[in-house]
Amino acid sequence: MQSGSNPSDRRLTSSLSDVRAVSRKMVGVFTENIAPCRTLPGELLHGDVTSVTRMCLELALTVVDGGDVPAKITWLEDAAAQWAREGIPLDTIHSAVHEGFRLGTDLVHARATAADFATVKGHVRQLLDVLDVITKTMSRAYVRELRAVVAEHHTAAHTLTSALLSGHTATSSMIRECGIDVVDAYHVLAVALPPHPEEQLPGVDAKVVARRKLRRVQSALATGHRGQTLALLSVTGGTVLIPAALPDGDLDDLVTTLSRAGQIPVTAATVTTDRADIPAAAHHAHDLLDTVQRLHRRPGLYRLGDLALEYQLTRPGPGLDSLVGMLNPLDGHPELLQTLETHLGNGLDRQTTARQLHLHANTVDYRLKRVTKLTGYDPSRVSDQGLLRAALIARAHNGDTAADPSESPTRSTAHEIPPRRPTRPNHTAV
Repeated sequence: MQSGSNPSDRRLTSSLSDVRAVSRKMVGVFTENIAPCRTLPGELLHGDVTSVTRMCLELALTVVDGGDVPAKITWLEDAAAQWAREGIPLDTIHSAVHEGFRLGTDLVHARATAADFATVKGHVRQLLDVLDVITKTMSRAYVRELRAVVAEHHTAAHTLTSALLSGHTATSSMIRECGIDVVDAYHVLAVALPPHPEEQLPGVDAKVVARRKLRRVQSALATGHRGQTLALLSVTGGTVLIPAALPDGDLDDLVTTLSRAGQIPVTAATVTTDRADIPAAAHHAHDLLDTVQRLHRRPGLYRLGDLALEYQLTRPGPGLDSLVGMLNPLDGHPELLQTLETHLGNGLDRQTTARQLHLHANTVDYRLKRVTKLTGYDPSRVSDQGLLRAALIARAHNGDTAADPSESPTRSTAHEIPPRRPTRPNHTAV
């Protein structure tokens, strides 16, 4: 900085010599011209804000008068860090700083004449240097402190959520540290986050893309229901606790919001429960989500009522093994499984099935007869249709699909339902 020792400098800056009076005047202008400042507490405006304004004025005068920025600029860092913890928006701070510099510049140059052009030009450059230092100093301290606050909140919220999901009592210190009230009942959501399309792109860091996806989803959750949502999420999904005060119907909109935020099709299952039963409800919700995924259902939100039959049919045990075994004779015949599944899904409309599979209707009939021949269960028989539908659900849940039956896991056959005796002549599979 060049020294500002000439008489013109001293004459122009004399209007700022009473920094206390000028700083109070500036704070008054802040409350009039900067809307967010009007909502700040009076003790903050007349305390820290006025002090910081005075400090900035002193820094500006020091530089204009030829001095260096003093080491006590760290005081500004402390103030910015404190404001970050108090939740004062950073844009409000920047607005006040810039407004203060505009006012100070007006006061300094109010007495300037044409003869002071060179001096004014030098002042502008010096003030811009000071503004740069102040902005960088306060922004750096604010962001650093905000990151620490977020980390503390995340840890506290993580501890609180873990306690609720494990059935432990949430202590008052946990609740106080994370700033989230614990309520009596929750919607428990089991959430699945699929990979973002960019995670599959060559040359792209998939981990970075996945973390960005997760942050967007977490941000969307944090802004919902007054910030009272608790979540344990990874890049693939997890568990979310939402106060039951949120209407159940709004949960569908929430899942849509999360899909939009993450830029992925989110799938979730929900169970509503009292706080004491959260662990069991979370297990139930994830079981339901597992059923949704195994059956390759569309993304969206599912409740037990949406999949009551499928959920019950896919519970582990002899019943599930028996249902899966019903269609074991079709292993190695994926075209028969595909035809059976498509035909039942089309309400036994052979013309629709034929169009969908690009087959002649007679070929559909032929394949369905082969199903009957191999399994002993006739898709055209009302009493067999329910069993065949249940068997297809069981196979899909176990990963046995018409597309690739070779991937079927090995299971015990002790409780399998044996094929019925053939009722029709043998035919060559189409």
